[in-house]
Amino acid sequence: MADYDVIVIGGGPGGYVCAIRCAQLGLRTACVEGRETLGGTCLNVGCIPSKALLHASELYHAAGHDFAKMGLKVATPEIDWPGMQAYKQSTVDGNTKGIEFLFKKNKVDWLKGWGTIAAPGEVRVGDATYKAKSIVIATGSEPSPLKGVEIDEKVVVTSTGALSLDGVPKRLAVIGAGVIGLELGSVYARLGAEVTVIEFLDQITPGVDLEVVKTFQKLLAKQGMTFILGAAVQGATPGASGAAVDYKLRKDDSAGSVEADVVLVSTGRRPYVSGLGLDAVGVDLTDRGQVRTDDRWRTSVAGIYALGDAITGPMLAHKAEDEGMAVAETLAGQHGHVNYGVIPSVIYTSPEVAAVGATEEQLKEAGRAYKVGKFPFMGNARAKSYLMGDGFVKLLADAQTDRVLGCHIIGPQAGELIAEVCVAMEFGAAAEDIARTCHAHPTCSEAVREAALACGDGAIHA
Repeated sequence: MADYDVIVIGGGPGGYVCAIRCAQLGLRTACVEGRETLGGTCLNVGCIPSKALLHASELYHAAGHDFAKMGLKVATPEIDWPGMQAYKQSTVDGNTKGIEFLFKKNKVDWLKGWGTIAAPGEVRVGDATYKAKSIVIATGSEPSPLKGVEIDEKVVVTSTGALSLDGVPKRLAVIGAGVIGLELGSVYARLGAEVTVIEFLDQITPGVDLEVVKTFQKLLAKQGMTFILGAAVQGATPGASGAAVDYKLRKDDSAGSVEADVVLVSTGRRPYVSGLGLDAVGVDLTDRGQVRTDDRWRTSVAGIYALGDAITGPMLAHKAEDEGMAVAETLAGQHGHVNYGVIPSVIYTSPEVAAVGATEEQLKEAGRAYKVGKFPFMGNARAKSYLMGDGFVKLLADAQTDRVLGCHIIGPQAGELIAEVCVAMEFGAAAEDIARTCHAHPTCSEAVREAALACGDGAIHA
């Protein structure tokens, strides 16, 4: 029976980051992971492979639509689907092998198999039992099921199956207009599929700033995606070739149906905690099936911690990573900290959508006096040179103090641009601080500065 200071259960972004940081801080650390490769859902069947397909499909679309505008004459591009899948897999392999290398470099033991907490301070993996002073649950999440819809990962798929289809479907029905559904829907739309998105709510991307939502939906519709909003899916009926998604409109209870070759179910995710033995050791769960923790990531059982998608909060890889770092520092006797008010979110469509902090709707609901600085990418020279002038930067600041309260971007490189605002908010910056900071020209980042200037005397280029 080997002894460790820390055993982390789960090798995804939260788990592997926690394990590496624990080892760096001098703790003898092991990480339990049952997959053949490290990296969890994110690196294997989530964030990384989806970004590879997004990138490839964007270049395919650009070659067919934008190259001629830039004076580039090329033959009509063709899709080599096996080749694209191979590119995707090479991206996955490079990243997962990189984590394995980092484990060896930092002397983190990989306990291969599925872990169960046998008792406080004991983790069983296969036939072996290991002791640890502290146990960290970082088991991530899995796709949420939808009543009346049976997943077979061939015709009716989750995001996992959608990444490895046999080919590009002629018709794709997407149930759920959240991040995963829109990202994967946009991949196949660019590759030629007819994509129909069915959403229960009356808007896409719930929780996103409404002004961004309106622009976002218009741009996706312009790209060929069709939306059926306010629709409650009743089931998916298999057919000779594909399936029919049946729904009822919430406003009048009228029925409808969408025929598709492939149906993607992207109605959210739920914590993956089955098989951990939490009931037996007394670890409390919330009503939503999340591991209940306090503000130090401690569960109801002494010595057992939890983080990432397994606990409350946004299911984001970088949120899990931040918590992984914080838990490791806490276990090493330091003061781990996560600023939950400054966690960005990004939708990796084209254009990208990124946000941090409060939305206008949230500020209004809270009765907070605020001001808005907005700048369109049509006024940004670099964005226009990319043929990516759609969208805008929207900065929200306190009406009295000018402190930045939130930022919402739809446009080129939004996922990169939002980092500047995150840093500003982490240091309690005012919009004027961003406005007075020199930004390189020509860059898309100048749009952030212009939005900050618009919070004061006005933008220069709008």
